[in-house]
Amino acid sequence: MLPDLIEIVPPEPGRETTVVLPGSKSITNRALILAALASRPVTLRGALWSEDTQAMVECLERLGFPSRVEPDAAEPANRTITVAGRGGTIPNTGTPGQPLELFVENAGTAARFLPPLLCLGHGSYRVSGIARMHERPQAALVGALRQLGYRIDTPNDRLPAVIHGTGPRHGAACSVSVAESSQFASALLLSARIGGWNVAVTGANEDELPYVDMTRRLVDDFPWTGGSYDIEADASGASYFWGADWLLRDGGGHVRVEPTPRSGMQADQKFLDLIARKPWRPSYSRRTDLADSIMTAIVLAPFASAATAFTDLGRLRVQECERVKALHAELAKCGALVEERGDTLVIQPGTLQGAEIETYNDHRVAMCFGMLGLRVPGMRLRQPACVRKTFPNFFAKLAELGAVIRDPASGTALAGEALLA
Repeated sequence: MLPDLIEIVPPEPGRETTVVLPGSKSITNRALILAALASRPVTLRGALWSEDTQAMVECLERLGFPSRVEPDAAEPANRTITVAGRGGTIPNTGTPGQPLELFVENAGTAARFLPPLLCLGHGSYRVSGIARMHERPQAALVGALRQLGYRIDTPNDRLPAVIHGTGPRHGAACSVSVAESSQFASALLLSARIGGWNVAVTGANEDELPYVDMTRRLVDDFPWTGGSYDIEADASGASYFWGADWLLRDGGGHVRVEPTPRSGMQADQKFLDLIARKPWRPSYSRRTDLADSIMTAIVLAPFASAATAFTDLGRLRVQECERVKALHAELAKCGALVEERGDTLVIQPGTLQGAEIETYNDHRVAMCFGMLGLRVPGMRLRQPACVRKTFPNFFAKLAELGAVIRDPASGTALAGEALLA
């Protein structure tokens, strides 16, 4: 288990290494919902096994969907998960006076994807999470479910919320805004086939909705009558190692990432072409260019040859932490010249130094600055185990690149299980 503070010692220059990626969290948690809705058991191969996906599996098991979880020989952070689908029936329910409790931890996908599924049951369910999850937006989804005719009890349109399921409502219609999160639309679309709902998506152009397109493709391609489904490797996780290759190439290093996500379902697949393989651009948009991996690009920006503007970052403010301010503050600790203009960060090129980084219980902040430690000596991360949310063996992968992950309290290098979150 990782200690509360770690230091990253950069690898020797000139190393060539290969990193094997775990499965996509976004695809895994969508596939788990669809597997529960399938009419017969579905086996998910290459599924990510992390805090977020475990939270989803635990919630589904409480609802009466038993699962078999087996190791994956190709990647320690993956599992083969078989879910016993019930064709739209939810076996376990609660009552209005005593709802069935479902705890989603800090998993935004579970918090958004479960309520529409619960509407298909016949009973009451209370969905809650950690304190930060109770602060995150949920109103657009709550409003859409009410349009469909379901009762949702929440005083502020956020979690915790009690969902009162009354089964499918064939022909019911709703519109849902994705201005704050595309997960609201994905949540409804995952259950719409069984629910009989017509879902209209508002608040963005179609080309701005890659995660909604991912959901539609999964719904179309999924084995609804039972079978197996392969989970693609995680493109957002790949960005840290494509970024590592970009950082280390000046010293003759090379990082090969396998398997390379190629389906086009994941927006962050574009990081490979936009950042790793193409000349650096003067600006990148969170809305039209990159999804979560724009954070990876922001941390790389001080090594670019000219100033870079990162635009349309508003959604980063309402995720696991206030990510715009977190990136600004922690890069500034490292000596970066960062200017915040509304929802834009402008970063100047310059020399960085190591610093003690606050991770804000945000896996992506930890992984971004962990990647930076491959190039910048003296990088220390507080509470690095937050990477368990989506990439529990992230620091073991950094060690595979030749970095030394050290416990500064004892001065010892971490190895084996001590590198796992």
